[in-house]
Amino acid sequence: MRGGSRPAPRESVAELARHLAQHAEAVCRHYLSNGRRRGAYWQVGDVANTPGQSLYVHLGGSRAGKWCDAATGEHGDLLDLIGLTCHCPTLKGAIAEARGFLDRPGERPRPPPEPATSDKTRGAQRLFAMAHTITGTLAERYLTHRGIVLDRPALALRFHPRCIYRDEPSSSPEARPALLAAVTDLTGRVTGIQRTWLDASGRDKAAVVTPCRALGRLSGNGVRFGQARDVLVVGEGIETVLSLKTVMPGLPMVAALSASQLASLVLPTSVERLYVARDRDAAGRTAFERLARRAHGLNVRVGALDPVGGDFNDDLVRCGTDAVFGAVARQLGTEDVRQGRAKGRDLASAIRGRAQHHDRPVQRPIKARSAGG
Repeated sequence: MRGGSRPAPRESVAELARHLAQHAEAVCRHYLSNGRRRGAYWQVGDVANTPGQSLYVHLGGSRAGKWCDAATGEHGDLLDLIGLTCHCPTLKGAIAEARGFLDRPGERPRPPPEPATSDKTRGAQRLFAMAHTITGTLAERYLTHRGIVLDRPALALRFHPRCIYRDEPSSSPEARPALLAAVTDLTGRVTGIQRTWLDASGRDKAAVVTPCRALGRLSGNGVRFGQARDVLVVGEGIETVLSLKTVMPGLPMVAALSASQLASLVLPTSVERLYVARDRDAAGRTAFERLARRAHGLNVRVGALDPVGGDFNDDLVRCGTDAVFGAVARQLGTEDVRQGRAKGRDLASAIRGRAQHHDRPVQRPIKARSAGG
């Protein structure tokens, strides 16, 4: 129109997707209302807004708006998600819906509510707060007997000298020494703990029906050793992960506590390379496949770390640190081997000194088989 202002051109599809990503949480709250925020992700069952945990949406960082459904392998950006959720038959329909959402007043991110704290989570937090560092305790002696020697105290581990144990809820309580491991979310908030009750000698787990028990909210969370940035090592059990931490102390690691929890572990948005220590059983293989599929949808490179025996702690006890280091190093990228060794020290001397402190003879490690053996 002569003499009048021309209407502004509509943004491109790529610009629209970026605009949606800037408001990722608001998009998720509107279209995936049956989900919930977990750390840096929105988590829901599927694109049909079913309650669950299979589908993850990045809420921030360079991958904001990217999503993946671990169950189906589907992935994409928020424009794709809106199209699937609203059953739009064409891209044009998804674009119209997305623009309508962004034009609505009040459709902007709001601060996430503080996660509800259950009685079990509060109990886990209180119990962990009552415990103290493992240095010089039965917990440290137990780990040493499992071949585990850390280059610095692990903040996620504590010792409780009189942690209550019951075989059954109706059984009489027994006060036993226990190793406690804090389960945290991506913000560092304690959401649960794992208790490992110990024999009075510190040489083994307690001779009870279930010497290891978890308490609190575990799903998506884990026991963390180090701050994850571009690389992360994850595994099932604490002893498996601490065995890897013994030989590669410079790498950040997370223990998920079980195969099912490993499959649903929420990954930090900064991670670009993920190594998964998988146990040699069907549950371990399934957990690896599920986590790897989800990570690939988030553009994270995934590698498997396979033990020689049943798990890496078996290898550490049977073969020693040098053999396990060699087996693990062959499965890592060169840059990650350098990082893993960067903060290390003379482990043989450390183990010798720790063993003498606990009056334990140093066992000679046997030669390990090759990683492919």
